[in-house]
Amino acid sequence: MAGCREGFNQINTDPRQPVDIKPGELLSTVITKTAYEWQNFAFMDHGGVAGRYITMVRNESMDKFNWGPMGWNEWYRRLSINRQLILKAGEHREPQYRVLGKILAVINYAYLTDLWGDIPYSEALLADEGYPNPKYDLQEFIYKDLIKTLDSCNNWLSTPLPAIDAQYDVLFHGDVIAWRRLANSLRLRLLLRCSQAYPEAAGIMKEMVSDEDRYPLILDRAADATVDYLGLTAENSWPGSDIANSNDEFDKRKPSKDLVDSLRDWEDPRLPILISPVNKTKNATIDTNLYVGVPNAIQDPFQYNGGNDHISHFAAAFNQAKSDLCKAVIFTNSETWFILAEISLRGWVDFRGMTTEALYKKAVTASMEYWGTAPGEKYFKKKPVKFDGTIRQLITQKWVSLLFNGDEGWMEHRRTGYPAFKLGPLAMQPSIPLRFMYPEDEILFNSAAYNQAKINMGGDGPNTKMWLIR
Repeated sequence: MAGCREGFNQINTDPRQPVDIKPGELLSTVITKTAYEWQNFAFMDHGGVAGRYITMVRNESMDKFNWGPMGWNEWYRRLSINRQLILKAGEHREPQYRVLGKILAVINYAYLTDLWGDIPYSEALLADEGYPNPKYDLQEFIYKDLIKTLDSCNNWLSTPLPAIDAQYDVLFHGDVIAWRRLANSLRLRLLLRCSQAYPEAAGIMKEMVSDEDRYPLILDRAADATVDYLGLTAENSWPGSDIANSNDEFDKRKPSKDLVDSLRDWEDPRLPILISPVNKTKNATIDTNLYVGVPNAIQDPFQYNGGNDHISHFAAAFNQAKSDLCKAVIFTNSETWFILAEISLRGWVDFRGMTTEALYKKAVTASMEYWGTAPGEKYFKKKPVKFDGTIRQLITQKWVSLLFNGDEGWMEHRRTGYPAFKLGPLAMQPSIPLRFMYPEDEILFNSAAYNQAKINMGGDGPNTKMWLIR
């Protein structure tokens, strides 16, 4: 596979690389590359558009779902570096870094299989061991193996291990319990995502949430898995900033009508934090509100409502190289609470004796706290927000909470059908794509494995259903 070979060979033949590198140094690289590049995917790439948070008002092909085959070389490059981390941890007899490398591998492989379906996994990155053209493993096998790996990582980290060097651990600064919380919270995410296809998932989740000592979770703001931006170079700056990309790139990404209307209808305190008001309400042609989102996939979106002065931008913080508001997100406690609320609503678990309504309120409140605000006394009494016991309401609030969190909003819509988006008159297909099509390089250079994957998947189109959602 081109991506796997390229990434591995770069790591192993670059003369500028040290002859021997410590696993801790590789750890910091893998963490930052995973977090920063995933955040870039959320804001600059398909994550924000497919999740219906962003409307492209120029260069709109992505917004209209005019997607072709999508490359994955960058993803496998990260995994190649991570493989070196795991190997170096073995050579240096530092098993703590091997475990962290396993968790980071799960994060990246989960991204890949969520987006493409069946992918190179068990033979990936093993060109040096006789697998230059790796097979595509079935998504069912991959998901179950990732879930098993996270369980093993939690168990390993509960035993005595050498200390994690805080200077290299830019995610949790050497806090072992924090890594266990991340492993278990990620495991809940994957279990819920595959629960439609994997009946045993509900029982595993019940076991986990019934034993918090054995399975600690990310349940408060201090435990969130986020990485700060340094704001010094394009690589370590928030992707919407002028350092990382031009101001034109920020300006062509407007908040969607779905996002703004939801926050506006709820009279939500997150609205003025996330969205800037229009410059002018006078002479607006469609919507005279102070906050106006742009519908997706329409003709001349830049001229919507009378033009740029009459449509909202994302808040100024999202145009800065670094800010307290903008972090590279891997997992937040709000997502954990939403997972607990959903599996409670479905009758699968009881968590601390809390009602589903209490879990729902906790999840929404956690999202607001992440953005530096609070719901206020009357928020949950409003009709659109007052708990009504539906998946629709729960997932719509969860969707807002997942703003700029990789592909999570897109994946939740794919799994549940909520929120019920209007795709726009110029959308090139009647529904949001279910997946990425395989890279063209695979057709050319790994054709036998690609053709078998195409048979196993039932095709290679944007609406081909993978195991998760069959």
